[in-house]
Amino acid sequence: MQSFKTSDPAAPPASVVADTGAAVSPASAFIDDLVVANHILFDHGIVDAFGHVSVRHDRDPDRFLLSRNLAPGSVKPEDIVEFDLQGDPVNAHGRSLYLERFIHSEIYKARPDVMAIVHSHSPAVLPFGLVQGVKFRPVCHMCGFLGQGAPVYEIRQWAGEATDLLIRSNALGRSLAETLGETSLVLMRGHGSTVVGPSLKQAVYRAIYAEVNARLQSEAMRLGPVTYLSSEEAETSLETVESHIERPWALWKARVVRD
Repeated sequence: MQSFKTSDPAAPPASVVADTGAAVSPASAFIDDLVVANHILFDHGIVDAFGHVSVRHDRDPDRFLLSRNLAPGSVKPEDIVEFDLQGDPVNAHGRSLYLERFIHSEIYKARPDVMAIVHSHSPAVLPFGLVQGVKFRPVCHMCGFLGQGAPVYEIRQWAGEATDLLIRSNALGRSLAETLGETSLVLMRGHGSTVVGPSLKQAVYRAIYAEVNARLQSEAMRLGPVTYLSSEEAETSLETVESHIERPWALWKARVVRD
């Protein structure tokens, strides 16, 4: 793995940048689902005032959609901004952007199979990126997407000892995407995690059930040696459970729309 440092990791990141290119209008239902995803993740405590969720554009695979810099529970359709795969906005119109939009741009660039990304600081997951020798692995059939365990991203390897742990550049985004590899979740030491999925609904599901798995795994480890899902069990469970993704999505959506 190649190690490198950003040119100035201590420099303040730009949250307002000039637009580039021209926007491609997504379907209105596509925007609505992204707004709902923000609200579902907030409702489940996966994000609070911080964290973000994006989706690859439905009409241009070299673009993605992400809210302007805003608490996820407050996101509305008019807050959605279109970005290219450099993380540059095409229709921000001077609005402040998430500093860590490069998490999204670089993973989309590296992983054509990824259609949606959730970055969060969910509290039960975060400790698994801190303790050496304890791997975050699936303990129940709802969490087969974890496969044989999540890799841990160590930002010190890429940017030294004095960063704020934020993925504030394309270079750091690339290093995170490299650590993620072909897995569905990467832990970020001292920061949180990033989950990817082949659809927006699956990425939201995985972010929610990663938190569930973390609580279950922590509790099981207190009781004694843990029997984790085998690689075959994880794969089979993934195929079965996520083929019914509309069931939890409909439930979660009804709740946030009602509220």
